[in-house]
Amino acid sequence: MLRRSSPERPAGGDSHMDDLVRFLVDRIMDDNHAYARVADTLGGEALLDSHLPMLDLTESLARDYKAMDPADPRAPGLAYAVRVLAQAYAEHPAYRQEWRP
Repeated sequence: MLRRSSPERPAGGDSHMDDLVRFLVDRIMDDNHAYARVADTLGGEALLDSHLPMLDLTESLARDYKAMDPADPRAPGLAYAVRVLAQAYAEHPAYRQEWRP
């Protein structure tokens, strides 16, 4: 049976979550670059129904988590949300199973 990782962030930070946030932001940057290539090739209209707004919101949550005080009572919920959103990249070779919610 797989043990669920705690989304709570201990005082002083959590290196697993720090790594996850870095991984997630890197994947979002990769996706943004891919969308930019599509726009350059097919024109901006190709991105009207894109996931760019979702990428921006996900990146915002990841950066909010990184900046949040570990004692903030919202930290565990935000950590859980980041873990759930990162599952979109679970097939990436750098994704770690320990990040699953």
